[in-house]
Amino acid sequence: MDYISVSQAAEKWGLSERSIRNYCQQGRIVGAVLNGHSWLIPENAEKPDRKKRSGKVPDDLLSRLRIEKETAMAGGIYHKIQIELTYNSNHIEGSRLTKEQTRYIFETNTIGVSDSSVNVDDIIETANHFRCIDLVIDQAKYVLTEGFIKQLHLTLKNGTSDSRKAWFAVGDYKRLENEVGGIRTAKPDEVPQKMKELLKAYNQSKKKSLDELLQFHYDFERIHPFQDGNGRVGRLILFKECLRNGIVPFIIEDDIKEFYYRGLQEWKNERGYLRDTCLTAQDRFRKYLDYFGIKQSD
Repeated sequence: MDYISVSQAAEKWGLSERSIRNYCQQGRIVGAVLNGHSWLIPENAEKPDRKKRSGKVPDDLLSRLRIEKETAMAGGIYHKIQIELTYNSNHIEGSRLTKEQTRYIFETNTIGVSDSSVNVDDIIETANHFRCIDLVIDQAKYVLTEGFIKQLHLTLKNGTSDSRKAWFAVGDYKRLENEVGGIRTAKPDEVPQKMKELLKAYNQSKKKSLDELLQFHYDFERIHPFQDGNGRVGRLILFKECLRNGIVPFIIEDDIKEFYYRGLQEWKNERGYLRDTCLTAQDRFRKYLDYFGIKQSD
């Protein structure tokens, strides 16, 4: 990714350098990073919108998520999604944390444990998954890229025991062969090319249908580009792409995970299994939208 300086961004957008630095500090310029004492801004970053002063609460999902995230609002749709998506996606992959423990970590940044042992990686990956959801919200409108996908993986696995293994490439594609459900996935030397081809084909059209998102999800999981964390990264991508394409998002909950697995296994032969599972999850998510007064776009 190419970056520009604060002064270049100020000239490009017709703003003062002080305003640009303030926007960076407030997290209002997506992808801006602090390099020493200077901010670097993605060349394709969008000019931040001026804050509306009407007091009207937006009723579209992405705008609401961004406002609630920025203001650290408790009890809203952002709060709900952080807990539900993190708990369920981690639980599918074997995390033993309860939903209440997940909630406690999000709300207090601490962990309460009594009468049982807790895997440290489960705690770290839970906190990291919260940050991944923030990345998804921040970059929801951007085209899906390899860089963003790797950033999700780096964020998810940072600080875990896997990150201390020499052979485990955190934030980069796998180095060793792996299988999923007894099915062979792409070999490490095949992954870079397969991912480039997958993203090139996927990004050819601007507006996606639910089936196109599920096709990408199936292809991504069959490639299985990372040593571990592919399922969670894949479901985060699904959530992001639903937001980008105006599709009601969904969360695969524990009671339908077996249908989700079957849907992925049978996708090439029968798309209805995975589609119906995700439509069921969408119906559940619509209840959240109804409760929080958010309009439904599809």
